[in-house]
Amino acid sequence: MNVLIVGGGGREHALAWSLKQSARVDRLWCSPGNAGIAAHADCLPLDFDDKQKVAAFHRQNKIDLTVVGPELPLVKGLADTVRSFGGLVFGPGRLAARLEGSKTFAKSFMKTHGIPTADFRIFSEFEEASAFIRSGEWPESFRVVKADGLAAGKGVRVCADRNEVLEAVEEMMVRRAFGAAGENVVLEEMLAGEELSVMAFCDGKKLLPLLPCRDYKRVGDGNVGPNTGGMGAYSPVSAISEALWARIEKTVFQPFLRGIRSEWLDYCGAIYFGLMLTPEGPRVLEFNVRFGDPETQAVLPLIGNDLFELISATALGELGDVALRRRAQASVCVVLASKGYPGDFETGKPISGLEPWADAPDVAVFHAGTRRRDSQIETAGGRVLGVTAWGPDLAKARARAYEAADKIKFENVCFRRDIASEG
Repeated sequence: MNVLIVGGGGREHALAWSLKQSARVDRLWCSPGNAGIAAHADCLPLDFDDKQKVAAFHRQNKIDLTVVGPELPLVKGLADTVRSFGGLVFGPGRLAARLEGSKTFAKSFMKTHGIPTADFRIFSEFEEASAFIRSGEWPESFRVVKADGLAAGKGVRVCADRNEVLEAVEEMMVRRAFGAAGENVVLEEMLAGEELSVMAFCDGKKLLPLLPCRDYKRVGDGNVGPNTGGMGAYSPVSAISEALWARIEKTVFQPFLRGIRSEWLDYCGAIYFGLMLTPEGPRVLEFNVRFGDPETQAVLPLIGNDLFELISATALGELGDVALRRRAQASVCVVLASKGYPGDFETGKPISGLEPWADAPDVAVFHAGTRRRDSQIETAGGRVLGVTAWGPDLAKARARAYEAADKIKFENVCFRRDIASEG
């Protein structure tokens, strides 16, 4: 089988690494790819906004399956494009992708279908939002401000008080810090509890959840500093009891499936549930309509199935009797970033120390923001590498991940030292 992966980050490297292990995958392409993905796939630039070129590439290279990694192509309707010329694609259609592409749509979907979430208000005018926040109607707990559209995982502000809420709303709606993504905002109740990430395969009829994991959004140790796309993750999460898992299935998974069916949403791909485990029970913070990043890097090494078979069954709508096999191990991913991320940072820094891990049986270094210049791999992004290790328990996996992370060097490297420390 010939497979095309869309994307060029750490998640896509993890997908390429895993798919390349399948006996059913003959050839792998990735667009645009990166220096690490090039070890597993043919990397090339494709204009996914040009439907005719996309169709021509699929025909010429006899692509059997397209796997869409990032959210933006899904929100723009790439899955619909591929299906329009008879291609098989892993990823929801444009209308379903609004579950991530529009926070207002997602919150309304949850409210309509009884999926527990934080209380919220939606605003399309700055004056209306400002008046509400300044008034006595504003509950003090409404301290989370979210840009409606896509903002690369950075369009969320958790505020300390009314003044910070006003500042965040003005930043999004007036100063347009996130462009058109901030035309509308969601003002949301701040929930207390531990966060949990659950990814699942979904073919519109069945959900097949992966092992739950925990990720780290803040840039600094102790969860301080600005939000990022993710600084690390680990799996599994030992605190998840059978009773809690059953409650998540009943209150989140089942109504989600009923909701996409009742609204006729075309959903054959990955779904990510960002959860807060509150004293009142699990609450959904957000949906992602693709695999998480860096959660994918932590979870894929723990899957015992052939990933190609799982993805193709999902794309075909044939999850049916498929059962997920889980390896009895734990995994930890530590993100190595460029100093300054998620703000301004420098690129073009040579990376050393990668070679010892190329054939390690318990470590994979997934490239997120890299490029090759002549014979040298160098930094090309804010999040540069996802150093992932697995072992018989979380402590051993964590120690191994940090052992590898400490031996990989580039100028101005920074990473959190507390990934999986509470596990």
